[in-house]
Amino acid sequence: MKQDAKIVKLDSIDAYNKLYGLETLHPLVTVINLKEATRTVNHIWMDYGVYALYLKNDVNCTLKYGRQPYDYQEGTVVSFSPGHLIGVEMDKDVIAPDVVGLMFHPDLIYGTPLAGKIKNYSFFDYSQREALHLSAEERALFEECLQRIKSEIKHPVDKHTAEIVASHIQVLLDYLSRFYERQFITRRKVNSDTLNKFEQALKRYYTDGHGKDGVPTVNYFADIVNLTPGYFGDLVKRETGKTAQEIIALRIIESAKERLSRTDDDISIIAYDLGFQYPQHFSRMFRRQTGISPSQFREKARV
Repeated sequence: MKQDAKIVKLDSIDAYNKLYGLETLHPLVTVINLKEATRTVNHIWMDYGVYALYLKNDVNCTLKYGRQPYDYQEGTVVSFSPGHLIGVEMDKDVIAPDVVGLMFHPDLIYGTPLAGKIKNYSFFDYSQREALHLSAEERALFEECLQRIKSEIKHPVDKHTAEIVASHIQVLLDYLSRFYERQFITRRKVNSDTLNKFEQALKRYYTDGHGKDGVPTVNYFADIVNLTPGYFGDLVKRETGKTAQEIIALRIIESAKERLSRTDDDISIIAYDLGFQYPQHFSRMFRRQTGISPSQFREKARV
């Protein structure tokens, strides 16, 4: 991204539409078709205050999250939530790129069932190398959902509009969740390699002396395998049936049991070596995982 690239605050639907020269039909939601754009947008950063989904049908545009390019090629979907800072970088200025999508303001879904579910769609926090690759059939479903939303926002706004539009958006998001599950399955070899890296890094965490840095976290291992915590957590859950945090906790308890049964080290020393700042936090976790206290486990292990 060029050093002189400006930052544009996208805190409204109209701000985005004005950027591209598009019409605003509803103040809180828009169905995007950049083939209708009348302005070129390039070499900028977009500071999102809205939710957005884009389906790319050509290969001219590159999006960046930090310094990393998105895995955003023909037939892929990327999604952003409020708080993302995304760069737009093309080799040459292109008017009307073949991109369709959806953008909606958080205010749209307040008071609707979608408001209680929006945090469940973890793909909004995925980043580079984690785009969703669609089949032709999946693309057709995506665009069909967009058309239903567009048809509704063309009508005059009434007391039913927000809930109806939100329900159509929820259907689209549920489809994307299904498509991501399919992608996790079709990428099983890649996922298996990622899990192996996670397991090896988890085994080495204490032997490499990282206990002094604190209790191992999901973020730490996600960074090792070059994934966002959200994508990494979803991958681990789908492949193992356990959350990454549960697997980490099991490893901590395994290490603790080994120390408790093999040494006479004070429990507080073991807790510190395992990365706990406060021994009582370690004892609480140990009891939650095993049903007994560390001292009780030591007594039983030595009988």
